[in-house]
Amino acid sequence: MPTRKSPRKGSLQYWPRKRASKFLPSVNWNSINTESKGLKGIIAYKAGMMSAHVKDKTPDSMTKGKKIAIPVTILECPANKILSVRFYKNGIVAKEIWAESLDKELAKKIKLPKKKFGKLEDVKEHEYDDIRAILYSEAKKTEIKKIPDLSEIGLSGDIKEKFEFVKTHLGKEISVEDVFKAGELIDTRGLTKGRGLQGAVRRFGIQLKSHKSEKGRRRAGSLGPWHPARVTFRVPQAGQLGMFTRVTYNNKIIAIKKTPDSPLKNIKNYGDVNTNYIVVYGSIQGPSKRQLILTKSLRPNRKQLKKDYEFMELA
Repeated sequence: MPTRKSPRKGSLQYWPRKRASKFLPSVNWNSINTESKGLKGIIAYKAGMMSAHVKDKTPDSMTKGKKIAIPVTILECPANKILSVRFYKNGIVAKEIWAESLDKELAKKIKLPKKKFGKLEDVKEHEYDDIRAILYSEAKKTEIKKIPDLSEIGLSGDIKEKFEFVKTHLGKEISVEDVFKAGELIDTRGLTKGRGLQGAVRRFGIQLKSHKSEKGRRRAGSLGPWHPARVTFRVPQAGQLGMFTRVTYNNKIIAIKKTPDSPLKNIKNYGDVNTNYIVVYGSIQGPSKRQLILTKSLRPNRKQLKKDYEFMELA
């Protein structure tokens, strides 16, 4: 029989395979282009998955006009506030203006400044070429935690529109309805489930060796040649699995709901949803209570944009 060959196991696009250093990843905001003005993203929390009954309005669909059930993920979106405004010049933070009123819970997360660093009106136009906002979530309004999460969020529009936005919203609550709309595509950025130390078979999907093999079946047959006398990083070995930063692209927002009107109670491993939430088509990485960054779609998919569902109820 000929020698069986297969592609290498494990993508080198995600390397090294180690545990992420922080829960909320950094985002290349310059690559995300959107026509809407304001924030390009927001901080949310994964509540869990459910089934939703929707009416299919997708053109040319085999189930057009019918009531169907689809898998959805519930993402709780408490109000976000702007902690500070960063003014960038040539890619470096030139100035940072803090909000005057800050939540006390922030003191457990960061060291709050005793003095306020100026006002927005004092910043001259020639001192910056880009503006970004540091957002924090009002996690105390949820049932999962009190300490807020912080992340730098990019702004859309020209430089004047960015300045007017932060001037209007500095220190004020920003709801998910101010950033996203039902039917829009979003990307979710966050960490996957942590699975700890795992072997090469589960980590890279290599094939089990024969039952007569020496030195173990669930490992690579060879760690490499004698020369060079070292093990290269491409050899599949045991190590960390999960807690990796990943992006799920083009998630369709089925509906945006307000809690007083549409309450959700006793979600497994989560509890009650006390703030606004969005219903997203499909699954999202991470376990329940995982913090996520929801952003505008980086590369919208025509197939996903074409889908049109009228939300009816959660099953």
